Amino acid sequence: MTLSLEAAELPADAVEVGRILDAWGIKGWFKVLPHSASPEALFSSRRWWLQPADRGPQAFSGTVLLRIREAREHSGGIVASAHDIDDRGASEALKGARIFVPRTSFPTAADDEYYWVDLIGLDVFNREGEALGRVQDLLATGPQTVLVLAYEEAGQARERMIPFVSAYVDAVDLPGRRITVDWQRDY
Repeated sequence: MTLSLEAAELPADAVEVGRILDAWGIKGWFKVLPHSASPEALFSSRRWWLQPADRGPQAFSGTVLLRIREAREHSGGIVASAHDIDDRGASEALKGARIFVPRTSFPTAADDEYYWVDLIGLDVFNREGEALGRVQDLLATGPQTVLVLAYEEAGQARERMIPFVSAYVDAVDLPGRRITVDWQRDY
């Protein structure tokens, strides 16, 4: 199967938001695995940039632009259709492709809501001003999200986890690249 997708340059503010799982139906639709429990960025952008799967057969190389007709929730998952992808064979060729959208196309977050991509890399301090580490990842644990901090102690790389809930998080300062928490180093 040869795809006729437009080669493109990845936007400077591109964020990986999901992967294409497999074909869905016979008319070129495909299933998408979002990287977030709230995949609004997939729904708000009508242009997705794709890069090939990390492994396995690849139907394209480099970065390509995929113009989305429709993306929607279906049976607890996400399905999408795109211009130039009109049959099952073409959608199967996209299997494993990584999906990127520009950060500027994300919907505006509500007050006290943050996109994970905006929190990664922020420095975390407690109320006493002690540095606790830098956010390297976030984990969805069901009822809450947990900040995973990287820090060094006695020359060794360590991790610290802090629940990202209002009981512990005092302030998030995105422009200042800082989070202040009610947490101690020995917790």
